[in-house]
Amino acid sequence: MQKPEPQPQPEKSLPEGVRHIVAVGAGKGGVGKSTVAVNLAVALAGAGLQAGLLDADVYGPNLPQMLGVQNHVPKLGDDGKIEPAEAHGVRLMSMGFLLEPDSPVIWRGPLLHGAMNQFLRDVRWGGLDVLVVDLPPGTGDVQLSVAQSVPLAGAVIVTTPQSIALSDVMKAAAMFRKLEVPIFGVVENMGDFVCPHCRKSSRVFAHGAGRSFAQKYGVPLLGEIPLDPAVCSAGEDGKPLCLAHPESASAKALRGLARAVAARLDAATAKRQGG
Repeated sequence: MQKPEPQPQPEKSLPEGVRHIVAVGAGKGGVGKSTVAVNLAVALAGAGLQAGLLDADVYGPNLPQMLGVQNHVPKLGDDGKIEPAEAHGVRLMSMGFLLEPDSPVIWRGPLLHGAMNQFLRDVRWGGLDVLVVDLPPGTGDVQLSVAQSVPLAGAVIVTTPQSIALSDVMKAAAMFRKLEVPIFGVVENMGDFVCPHCRKSSRVFAHGAGRSFAQKYGVPLLGEIPLDPAVCSAGEDGKPLCLAHPESASAKALRGLARAVAARLDAATAKRQGG
């Protein structure tokens, strides 16, 4: 039987006005991926970049609450573009703006693909230096749709310190490599526990999964973020940690992550202009 000829893939292009797109992913849920994505966007905005945030986790869209804009109602402009919310210097679009509270999203692949394309192409992002995309956990339809629709400058992978998390983060890394997305590096979240009273740190979990992954894959360890109760309370209050507790060890680690990502975007820009 003769094999069918491979079909040419449509050329990927950036959304209007967006210079770079960075994906934040994880092999499984519960590792603090959305917290990292929110604080990365806010820290990039604080460093002077025009930053946007796309909540691509359609099954658990928590970013509106984490940025304190859960009551935003998207409107259409005269050109048919959707107006994003804006908070803390970051423009945000999320499925959470379009759903009733506690309503589940029960969609198959084609519907997810259509939603991602609409959020990427039909939102008035304006002139953004970087759009941070908070992906769902795992390696499913949304990740594939985003990577096949737009050129991603790179991906940040979030893990926890335990060695048991390694198999999941390896799967996420393998997915990005198969999709030819550069891996900027890994972030180890929920490291040493920071006591909210005395501010001393102590080790709760085993550690080293992020460093082991970085060494195995030959990518940078972009940051080790302590386990700090302030991280959770800041997200629930709608004011990300980088703004609520800027001098905390976790906020400093997240700003370090932002500097590392910004440096890689500068390098990508220089390479593109040089080529």
